[in-house]
Amino acid sequence: MGRNITPTIEGGLLVAITVILGLVTIYVPLFGMLVEFFCAVPLAVLTARQGAGKGLTALVVTFLLLSMLISPLPAIRLTLGYGICGIALGYCVKKNFGAVRIFFTVMVVASAAQVVSLGLLLAIMDVNFIETQIELVRESFNESFALYESMGIDKARISEAKAQVEPAIQTLTFLIPTLMMLSALINSVAVWLTSHWIFPKLQMKIPSLPDFAEWKFPSLFFYLGVFGGLGLYWGYTRGWTEIYEISLNLLILAMLIGLVQGLSLLSAIFDRYKISKFMRRIFYVILLLNMFFLQLIAITGLVDMLFDYRKKLFKGGD
Repeated sequence: MGRNITPTIEGGLLVAITVILGLVTIYVPLFGMLVEFFCAVPLAVLTARQGAGKGLTALVVTFLLLSMLISPLPAIRLTLGYGICGIALGYCVKKNFGAVRIFFTVMVVASAAQVVSLGLLLAIMDVNFIETQIELVRESFNESFALYESMGIDKARISEAKAQVEPAIQTLTFLIPTLMMLSALINSVAVWLTSHWIFPKLQMKIPSLPDFAEWKFPSLFFYLGVFGGLGLYWGYTRGWTEIYEISLNLLILAMLIGLVQGLSLLSAIFDRYKISKFMRRIFYVILLLNMFFLQLIAITGLVDMLFDYRKKLFKGGD
C-alpha cells in the first residue's frame, strides 16, 4: 500500500477486495473456484500489518457485507474456511514465527473452523451436512445403477455391485474426521501458497518451508499407525464399532503422514544420487498408479521416523 494511505483506508480497501473475491467465488463458475483460494490473502495482509484486532474486525465486517450481498451460509463458509485462516497466518507473520509453526497454526485454525462451520449449519439450518453429503453419494450410485439397468446390464451383476458399494459408503461415514482434516489441509495449503505468492509483491516477508527432501515428522505418527492397526483388528474381530472407527482414522492419518515422509526420503535419495527431473517424474507417475508402491512408501516413511535413514545412508557425505 502507498505511504499516504492511512490504516483505516487500507483496512477498508482490503475488506472491499475480500468481498469482491467472495462475490466472484459465488457468481463466476469455474474461475470462482480458483479465486476462492485468494480470499484469505487480504485479511492476512491486514493482520500482518495492523494486528489481529484489526483483522478480526475486518473479518466481521466482511461477513456482514457478504451476508447482505449473498446469504449467510456462503458467507460463513468463506469467512470460516479462508478468512479466519488468513488472520491466523497474518498474526503468525507479524509475530515472526517460523514457517513450520505458521503452517501448523493455520492447519489447527482451519480444522477448528471446519468443526465450527458444521456446527453452525446444524444449529441454524438444522441440517447435518455430513449426512446430507453421504446421502448424495448414495443417491448418485443408485442413479448410476438405474441407468445401467435400463441399458440391459445383467441385474445379478448390478446387485453384486450394490453389495460392494454400500460397505464402502459405510466406511466413508467412519472416515468423516479424516476427510475434515484433509479439507482443512487443502484450505491451509491454499492460504499458504497464495500468501507466499502475494506477500513478496507487497514488500512483505514470509518465511519459506524447508526443502521437501528435508521434511521429517515426529515418531508419534509411527506409534499412531501401530495403535491404529491393532485397534482396527480388535474393533473388527470383536465388533467394537467405536474402536474400529477411531482406529481407522488414526491408521489412515498415520499412513498419509508416512507417505509424505516416504516421498521426502525418496526426494533426498534422488538429490543424493543426482537423478534427473525427467526420471523422477516417471518414477512418481509409476508410484501414483500403483497402490502397493504407495503403501510401501508410506510404511517406509513411518519407519524412517524411528530410524532416520537419511543419517544412515548419507553418513560421511559424498
